[in-house]
Amino acid sequence: MTDTLRPAELHVPPAPDGSHSSPRTLKRSIGVVGGTLLTLSCVTPASTLFVVVPDLFGSLGTATALTIAIGSLLCIAVAFCYSELGTLIPSAGGEYAMVSTMAGRLAGWLVFVLSLLVVVIVPPVIAMGTADYLAPIVHLDPSVAGAGVMLLATLAGLLDLRANAWITGVFLVLEVIAAALVAVLGFAHSERGLGSLASMEVAGADGHADVVTGMLVVSGLAIALFVTQGFSTAVYLSEELENPRRNVARTVLATLAISTAIILVPVVAITLGAADLSELTGGDIGAMVTAWSNSATGTFVSLCVALAIINAGIVMVIQNSRVLFASARDKAWPGPVNTVFAKLGRFGSPWVATLAVGLPGAALCFVNLDTLYGVTGVSVTGMYLLVAVAALLARRGHHHHAAAWRMPLWPAVPLVLIAVLAYILTQQETEYLVWTGGIAAAATLYWAFYLRPRRDTRWLVSIPEDAETSL
Repeated sequence: MTDTLRPAELHVPPAPDGSHSSPRTLKRSIGVVGGTLLTLSCVTPASTLFVVVPDLFGSLGTATALTIAIGSLLCIAVAFCYSELGTLIPSAGGEYAMVSTMAGRLAGWLVFVLSLLVVVIVPPVIAMGTADYLAPIVHLDPSVAGAGVMLLATLAGLLDLRANAWITGVFLVLEVIAAALVAVLGFAHSERGLGSLASMEVAGADGHADVVTGMLVVSGLAIALFVTQGFSTAVYLSEELENPRRNVARTVLATLAISTAIILVPVVAITLGAADLSELTGGDIGAMVTAWSNSATGTFVSLCVALAIINAGIVMVIQNSRVLFASARDKAWPGPVNTVFAKLGRFGSPWVATLAVGLPGAALCFVNLDTLYGVTGVSVTGMYLLVAVAALLARRGHHHHAAAWRMPLWPAVPLVLIAVLAYILTQQETEYLVWTGGIAAAATLYWAFYLRPRRDTRWLVSIPEDAETSL
């Protein structure tokens, strides 16, 4: 267990032929604008607004905006941790590379498993929402539509990253237009004043208003953290960002600010503009838009959301394939598996890793995922908790003097964040904690019986050499 808090040594992993050459690196091909477009697209403001937020309305009612606002404030502290760690450890491994280096191999492995759990679950869940927003034009089975989106995203993920930045950028513009239209219509048809945002009411089963308790808000924070979670994509892309010391922090913080505005402003508008508490709790945003305007406007917004979901699928496949590529480069798996997942295609993308995350995502669209939002919320909260621990340890030894972006108010920020996230975890449903804890326990056994005994040849966390020199 001493490996848990002992910083991992940085290694140059042996090449597939057994020689100790430099690890293969991804090409630095995007600047802060391209990185921000890709990162914003991974947050998927419109798909989050139309797919995830309605569930929050169903359980939190008028307290939804307040819960998201609190979650966004917590994410500022998380973003500080990501920005500092991401510039110290600019690797496609993202969280696991940062946490392994600062907090030890086991902690890094658990973060990798939690992040892998999130990236496996989220894309198909979001993709299955496509059918609802294509309904004005064509009626599709949600599973079939979701699988189609995942396959399209997988094909796009095989292309050059620069091309994907512009593709997702175009889709992102449509997302922002849809969210802005919802905000304008909601404010224009306000039924109640700003004081209703603090009324803490939700429609009960009998049609009467029920009180939203503080504990319900705390429980909902796990999903609220997930709402803007995609800003961490900038860290996954840090190996491909030009000048990571400057651009990682700019991309993380700018993305969080922009995505919070894109999501929170329409949520406030919807809360004020819903005809009554029952309509708000129902969370049918498309029907509200149609009622505020006309069917043509409702159809336009629905199609924008469908494109936003496709956009989200593309970016999530890109992000997830980089995580799998980095884990193979760092020797997390048996030798033949590492060799296959570390292959790069003609466009410089990790094509086998892309297929390995995209195709199972398509298959998962045919699985019942009703409880997986809760598992995802627990996983994201646990992942942020371990990142905060790593940030608390980020100024030990030679890292204290390394060139990097430094967060303000250290160490208060990670200390407070650790306490708050630990409390949020205690308020989650037992079922979700058991599922996530069971997976983490199985991952710990894999580490104990396979990775740890092979510490000289497996789980060798590396920082690409050009990343170190670019700092």
